[in-house]
Amino acid sequence: MTDFNKQIKPGKIDDGTFNMVVEIPEGSSHKIEWDRHEGYFKLDRVEPRIFAKPTNYGFIPQTLDEDGDELDVLLITSEPLWTGVVVEARALGVMVFSDDGEVDDKIIAVPADDRSTGNAYQSLNDLPAQLLKQIEFHFNNYKALKKPGSTHVDHFGDVEEAKIVIRKSIERWNTEARE
Repeated sequence: MTDFNKQIKPGKIDDGTFNMVVEIPEGSSHKIEWDRHEGYFKLDRVEPRIFAKPTNYGFIPQTLDEDGDELDVLLITSEPLWTGVVVEARALGVMVFSDDGEVDDKIIAVPADDRSTGNAYQSLNDLPAQLLKQIEFHFNNYKALKKPGSTHVDHFGDVEEAKIVIRKSIERWNTEARE
């Protein structure tokens, strides 16, 4: 198994592109997580089908968000991708999010080379408003059956805010993950 955090760099953040690893395919209700200490993917839990992921879900290698995990990515594609696929992605923005009171931001992105759409998505404003509503609804409610009110979408930020979040997560990785 590949150790994504050793073999894959975060990417060209200043250009708005980065590398990401898919953990959960769009439409899945399986909460699959990368265990960086053991070096493998594991099934953490099975969510109710009504809370299936609205996008592909993964992380940026060599980053650390404030919750202690790699920085999360919501990757929008026309079809689900498989667990373990590495994607060069382009940031559209960030969903500023908290889970049980911890910062757990999500970078919203598309593949860097998306010929299907002609690279039409350059910012969150280019996405269908309904898709952003579905993402917000999902993350505000996916823990509602077990821990109501424990998650909260604060706001959606632009590409520049996403780059700041990514850079801070890289800095955190470079200081905290190596200790």
